[in-house]
Amino acid sequence: MNNYMKLVNFEFNRIAKLFTILLGLTFISQMIGVIVKSRSYLNMANEKIYEEMMSKELFLESFGQISILQVARNLWFLGPIALCVAGVGFYIFLIWYRDWAGKNTFIYRLLMLPTTRLNILYAKITTILIMTLGFVAFQLLFLPIEMWVMKALVPYEFRNDMSVREFLTSIPELTIIFPNSIVQFILHYGAGLLAVSILFTVILMERSFRWKGIFIGLMYFGVSVVVVISPLLLHEFVLNGFFYPLELFILVIVMGLIVLAVSIWMSGFLLRKKITV
Repeated sequence: MNNYMKLVNFEFNRIAKLFTILLGLTFISQMIGVIVKSRSYLNMANEKIYEEMMSKELFLESFGQISILQVARNLWFLGPIALCVAGVGFYIFLIWYRDWAGKNTFIYRLLMLPTTRLNILYAKITTILIMTLGFVAFQLLFLPIEMWVMKALVPYEFRNDMSVREFLTSIPELTIIFPNSIVQFILHYGAGLLAVSILFTVILMERSFRWKGIFIGLMYFGVSVVVVISPLLLHEFVLNGFFYPLELFILVIVMGLIVLAVSIWMSGFLLRKKITV
């Protein structure tokens, strides 16, 4: 356990600067979005009310109040979230391939550490999870600050205040990243863990067998996906709706756990037997 924690600390330190930069960009971009959108709305309100002599009631009836939702549905807000998602996706590959990069191949130093090689795999998976959950946690911290800034900029009668929970449930696109319940959280991030484990196995296959490994890895990826969704395929095309929804759900979970276990076992085997120092 001590060696595993040291590896996790080492892996996270390697990504800490990029992680901090992405967090900073997210906060700054979203804050700019709040300020720009709020000022744009207030400028429109001033123009309509004071220059065109429209009553406040008529303005609100015609244009409505501003809310954080209007800020969220623009590039200033969603752009950095997409960038963070892309950053995590890119780092899934970089976390392995940069160990092979450079004149002195670093992966061999990792493999010679006095610990089981599976700890290397576990540490890299844990780093991806920490990075992902870190982005989610900080975004949840940023939201109240951004809402407070909007309250400071826009008078009460012109804004529609929302709680963080109301905000998150009002944007369907964000429910994948910010699940509405513990069950959804476990399912969404469990599926993410499964996907990362499969991709890590594919990467190690490519590293072990080179060009052949690309083909083997793609085959493994395809088979893994089919195995996970096999209950759905059987239910729909073979058994004509034989399973109850709960039974189908449990079967998909079981198949996912089997694929997860096989992926971890296969990755450990490749690290022990096929990637040598």
